[in-house]
Amino acid sequence: MSTTGQLRRANTAAVLQSLRRLGPASRAGLAQRTGLAKATVGAIVADLEEAGAVVEALVDDAPAAPARGRPSRPLSLRAGSHLGLGLELNVDYVSAVVVDLAGDVLTSESRPAGEDRLGVLLGLAAEVRAAHPGRLLGTTVAVPALVRDDDRTVAWAPNLPLRGDSLVAEVAAALGCPPADVRVVNDANCAAYAEAHHGAARGVDHALYLTGTVGIGAGIVVGGQLVQGGAGFAGEVGHMPVGDPTAPCGCGRRGCWEASIGLLAVLDALGMAELDTPLTTAEAVAARAADDLAARATVERVGEDLGLGLAILAGVLDPAVVVLGGYFVPLGELVLGPARRVLDARLASDVQVRPELRLGTLDLRAAALGAAEQSLARVLTGTADLPTT
Repeated sequence: MSTTGQLRRANTAAVLQSLRRLGPASRAGLAQRTGLAKATVGAIVADLEEAGAVVEALVDDAPAAPARGRPSRPLSLRAGSHLGLGLELNVDYVSAVVVDLAGDVLTSESRPAGEDRLGVLLGLAAEVRAAHPGRLLGTTVAVPALVRDDDRTVAWAPNLPLRGDSLVAEVAAALGCPPADVRVVNDANCAAYAEAHHGAARGVDHALYLTGTVGIGAGIVVGGQLVQGGAGFAGEVGHMPVGDPTAPCGCGRRGCWEASIGLLAVLDALGMAELDTPLTTAEAVAARAADDLAARATVERVGEDLGLGLAILAGVLDPAVVVLGGYFVPLGELVLGPARRVLDARLASDVQVRPELRLGTLDLRAAALGAAEQSLARVLTGTADLPTT
């Protein structure tokens, strides 16, 4: 049985989601959309107006006022009033994205990380926050790591010197906010959430997202929500024993999937240097493969190992769509073609359906965008109140 507070939060979330997904509406229109009583919607709207979250919309095609009674004015979410901040700390770049309650991206920026990754991230976070003074509902940091289900403790980060919960305190200090307002979440989960709500997996009920950076991780989305497993560690696929069994991995073992298909593995095989970001590096790889048959064969081998791992995941998870992000995007058909061929050959039965392989559409901002959305999620799902002061 829901408590009064839980019911109020759920009803408020229903109104917010309606305005976000379907656009402006009158109070009567919101009642019709959500199935809530008009009096309930009126009370919720009054609270949202007090919080500064809604405003009377200025739309050219607003419905005409009724002949008698109070005119029915459409309401919309106030742009930039309540914000979610998403950050990503990765091996060779950092990112920041600001999203408002309406789902509009107000800022999206990535920078090379250099040696002082954390310092660059904290500086970027402070700059972005200063540029957007709206009410910050939360900050989420995406990291390529296993993060415990407290959403603050890094349990294992094979490619970064991260451990424990110190990242929360440092980000909170840089932003001048309470540590309780900062979360840490796996980067693949964040990117998967972004692609499901803004990108290549939008409208897909069962999707798998695969990162493509130094590390390889997966995010699993069912019905628009993340599948995180018993301890929150679901999707740690980069260390499956797939591919070259002799290839050394950053985790200290050999034969991990990311040791065969991760960006550094590709660069080592080609004798190429890493550039500023995974995308610019992959563009250089694709340009070389266009003219160099040996380089093309190397990239095709990566595609085959990619398909081998995806065949295992497809057999276990049965996703309708697999979205490939990061450095896979510039390589495109160079890896997609071989991956499809291996998938077709490895499916155990002809009744199985090969998942559709799609390239991510959100480039390096995917994880930070998903992190920003995660910062709003508790209010939008009714598990937290929208602050009124």
